[in-house]
Amino acid sequence: MQGNKISRDFYLRDVLEVAPDLLGKEIVLRLGDGTFIRRQITDVEAYRGQEDKACHASRGKTRRTSVMFEEGGILYMYLIYGMYWMMNIVTGSKDNPQAALIRGVADISGPGRLTKSLLIDGSFNGEDLTASDRIWLEDRGLKPIFKTGHRIGIDYAGDYWKSVPWRYYVE
Repeated sequence: MQGNKISRDFYLRDVLEVAPDLLGKEIVLRLGDGTFIRRQITDVEAYRGQEDKACHASRGKTRRTSVMFEEGGILYMYLIYGMYWMMNIVTGSKDNPQAALIRGVADISGPGRLTKSLLIDGSFNGEDLTASDRIWLEDRGLKPIFKTGHRIGIDYAGDYWKSVPWRYYVE
C-alpha cells in the first residue's frame, strides 16, 4: 500500500528546500511479516555540499560518502559511537552532495533512538525511497508550523557552520 509515495522530483531540489518540506511527511516501513510502521517526521537537519564544513562530503567523495554524490531520493546511513545508525535522505542532483538528517518523528526524539526503534540499520544505505518496497516516504498533505535552529553536535565544523539555522523542527 503505497498510495501517496513521494516521487523523485521532490528530492531533486536543494536540501534547504527539501529539509523543511520533510516535516509532516510520513516514513513508512514494511516489515518482513507484511505489517507497516508509519511515523510522521518532526525534526530534520540540512547538510549542504562540500562547502558545508559539517557535511560529511566536505572532505570530498570517499567510499563512505559516495552515496551522497548520487541523485536525490536515496538513503545515506552511517554509524556513530559504534552503535547508532543515522538516517539521511540524499537531495539534489548527482555530484552535488546534500542530505537531510532525520532527527525525530512524532513519538521518538533523537536520530539514534529513531533508527533503533524503527529497526533501520546500515542495510538501508543506498536504498532508493522512490523504488523500495521496504521503506519510503508518503505525503499526507500536512504542512506543520515549524521552528528553525542551529544543528546539533557539530562544534567541530567551526563557529559559522555550527550556527547556521539549518535545523527544522515541530514542537
